[in-house]
Amino acid sequence: MRTLKSAVLGGMLSLTAMGVSAETFRWASTTDPQTMDPHAVNSAPVLSFLNNVYEGLVRRGKDMSIEASLATSWEPLDGENGWRFTLREGVTFQDGSAFTSEDVMFSYQRASSEAADVRSWFAPVTEVRVVDDYTIDFVTSAPNPLFPDSIANFMILDKSWSEANDAALPARDAENFATMNVNGTGPFTLASRDPGVRTTLTPNANWWDEVDHNISEAVFTPIGNSATGLAALLSGEIDFIQPIPLQDIAQVEGRDGFKVLEGEETRVIMFGFGHEHDALLYSSDVTDANPFTDPRVRLAAAHALDMASIDRVLFRGKIEAASQLVPAGISGFSESNADRPAFDPARAKELLSEAGYPDGFSFGLKCTNDRYINDEALCRAAASMFAAVGLNAELSTGPVRDYWPQLREDDFDMYLLGWSPGTFDMEHPIRFLLHSQDDERKLGSWNFGNYSNARVDELLPQIQQEIDLAARQSMIDEVVAITQDEVAYIPLYTQPLIWAAKENVDLTQRADNFFLLRWVTVN
Repeated sequence: MRTLKSAVLGGMLSLTAMGVSAETFRWASTTDPQTMDPHAVNSAPVLSFLNNVYEGLVRRGKDMSIEASLATSWEPLDGENGWRFTLREGVTFQDGSAFTSEDVMFSYQRASSEAADVRSWFAPVTEVRVVDDYTIDFVTSAPNPLFPDSIANFMILDKSWSEANDAALPARDAENFATMNVNGTGPFTLASRDPGVRTTLTPNANWWDEVDHNISEAVFTPIGNSATGLAALLSGEIDFIQPIPLQDIAQVEGRDGFKVLEGEETRVIMFGFGHEHDALLYSSDVTDANPFTDPRVRLAAAHALDMASIDRVLFRGKIEAASQLVPAGISGFSESNADRPAFDPARAKELLSEAGYPDGFSFGLKCTNDRYINDEALCRAAASMFAAVGLNAELSTGPVRDYWPQLREDDFDMYLLGWSPGTFDMEHPIRFLLHSQDDERKLGSWNFGNYSNARVDELLPQIQQEIDLAARQSMIDEVVAITQDEVAYIPLYTQPLIWAAKENVDLTQRADNFFLLRWVTVN
């Protein structure tokens, strides 16, 4: 079995930067960040892009370790549960206003509000207290050793700027001033923004940290068509693209002046179900029931999938089949539950018969076509495999900008999802994907089908506060066993990282698939 290497789970390639003159850098990806508001959408394309502009109290380094950012230090509170953060003095936002603890308090209130898509990050928090201009306390309901790690992507907005521009709350499904405009403390500023077409960033001349890049201007262009994107790279129109199709690796490596950067992301690709749906939405033959509420039917779907063939045909041997919602090597991975359902069409048909569907049934399968590597091709292959056992998928694919609203509106029978744990620990997907939806407690916010198990809900807070590693792992093992037995999701594989760049570009490939301009040098 391949595992993610080192303390940050590998996939990190850092190339030594050389001191050279300032340069314009052009890059592309399949997905345009749908907003410039770091609290509005909890997705990697948004958070990765905005880490170039905004900053948090802590951040992740090249090796994925947590390091100081707008906080210079943090320590457990004395006499109560929680953490005290000492803030960096002398930092200004890009409009010149001073950064203080009031901005952190405001950003917490904004990011934990019902309007925010990141509110689950603050589920353990019971109170936040401003001690002075550069000290702030986060009180938690129980000991929470992972809390600093869990807020690495919690980005700080300027309180006065947000309020003056009627952006005191994020606009998740609409727009406000912060959707198109920024005012961060980070290494780059937003020079122009044309959604879906072109976004230009320029260096923040007043950034507090040491500059480790030579970019004078960074131009991002979303290119949804992989052939077009590759042609743009090889023609010299762009300097870097993420990702490239697996079948194009040899072509890039065979061209002088270009290189491919390969790794393994911490993201698990999976299928989810509408657990709480009373009836299928897209079936032509089952209109008064939802067969997927029966775990035997969900297990039949899992047995229908030939992951070896998917790996060989679609991914050229680059993926590792997944058994749970984090890859091997991640903290909390359950070694005792490392097996996944085998490819067994005969068993799939038996399970469907046992569940009362000997002839199978039709259903709707929702997938993206521009979010994950080969996502549409994956879903077409899966639909064919499902059909072979009697599960006839009506496949619907579309861009990610339309996809999340459909999932939030319960407009699916089965859906595709990829998840990378922000804390690099199994607690993260338990909190977001496996805990019952609970808006009041900010839990289960990405559990679109509302899978629910009382024991899993009971174990989450215990896992969050347990400091004995063996006891904690035992509880995680129990959660994984329960959710595997109930087939809460069908984990498929760990997504590979396949980036391509000009040979003269030095950059860092992190295991979370975040691309940060502050580590780019154009030689």
